[in-house]
Amino acid sequence: MERVVVTGMGIISPLGNSVEQFWSNMQQGKSGISYIDLFDTTDFKVKIAGIVRDFDPKALFGTKEARRMDRFCQFALAAAQQAVEDSGLDLEQIDRERMGVYVGSGIGGIDTLLEQQKVLLSRGPDRISPTLVPMMIANMAAALISIHFGALGSTLAPVTACSIGNTSIGEAYYSIQAGRSDIIIAGGAEAAVNPVALASFNNATALSRSNDNPQGASRPFDAARDGFVMGEGAGILVLESLSHALKRGARIYGEIIGYGASSDAYSMVATPADGAGAARAMKLALKDANLLPEQIDVISAHATSTPLGDRSETAAVKAVFGEHAYRVPVTANKSMTGHMFGAAGGAEAIALVKTLADGVIPPTINLAQPDPDCDLDYVPNTARRADLTIGMSNSFGFGGHNAVIIIRKYEG
Repeated sequence: MERVVVTGMGIISPLGNSVEQFWSNMQQGKSGISYIDLFDTTDFKVKIAGIVRDFDPKALFGTKEARRMDRFCQFALAAAQQAVEDSGLDLEQIDRERMGVYVGSGIGGIDTLLEQQKVLLSRGPDRISPTLVPMMIANMAAALISIHFGALGSTLAPVTACSIGNTSIGEAYYSIQAGRSDIIIAGGAEAAVNPVALASFNNATALSRSNDNPQGASRPFDAARDGFVMGEGAGILVLESLSHALKRGARIYGEIIGYGASSDAYSMVATPADGAGAARAMKLALKDANLLPEQIDVISAHATSTPLGDRSETAAVKAVFGEHAYRVPVTANKSMTGHMFGAAGGAEAIALVKTLADGVIPPTINLAQPDPDCDLDYVPNTARRADLTIGMSNSFGFGGHNAVIIIRKYEG
């Protein structure tokens, strides 16, 4: 079977719109959470989110093309352009029939849908845009990336809620490993910070209401955590067979060596307290990578900052890792980015690749009062240098979707 490596990375996020800026801010423990200014939040109980700043789609794509893309597609294509440029791929020299795109979104073009609903109510059906449906559907990020780069291979848009990024990366890994593809652009994108989604999550009592302290609102594993903070962006990686990457002399960042997926089969929104489904996915990923739990050097947790979710994930880690659970460092990127939904897995995979390559574990910020039920080493508040080789990244989503990937530092 083919080995699968990471040769390019691109990101649009609340912590920055380049991998360099994103990783620098993450190492410094900076928060990307701020007050929402995309719309008027006067009547909302929640007024904070992880917003992408300094992003100009018209400068990137031109006014006409930018207007034909929902915000989630703009994020996805911008991150993909970064990743492909970073990979050094010469598109004229590769077999594009063996180049695919696996990029998903949990909610798709909800901004476009809401905008056109207003047009329908105020101006009537004749004024609805003919591009509403292609702008709205969740597969369009993958499709536009495929069109832009002329990727003629398999193009998929997995929809597994907040585990989309890991699902996309894991399934792409399987395809390349099996020899069906040489290159796959993989990851996820989301742009769902809007009035309807904000109101819905708030009414479900899922969101933090720490409006007086936006940067301290996302606090995974802390006893005072009161919910997650919405985020947005895109995280995209170029995955490639090792043989193809070596043949063209590519720079290699890391290697995907394991993938596990499972379902809770439990609830539309809740996770079981014992984290059984998450534990199954972690065990499957370890088995796929032919590893013992003790060989994992760092865990990138899903850790959204919800009371139940963080306890459940901690229980799952303990069930899988036993005593090693107390020795392996666990980091929670969402303490800084907020929950980027379908973009989270891709962004956190990029962070894990950089963690392994640079030997720096980013901190879990805002961890001041440890929850007695969350008693592992969460790398609180300050980044940590460590000798690292292998890391695990967890992503879980509404409906009980669990996806776990294992990445190894590339050393030839």
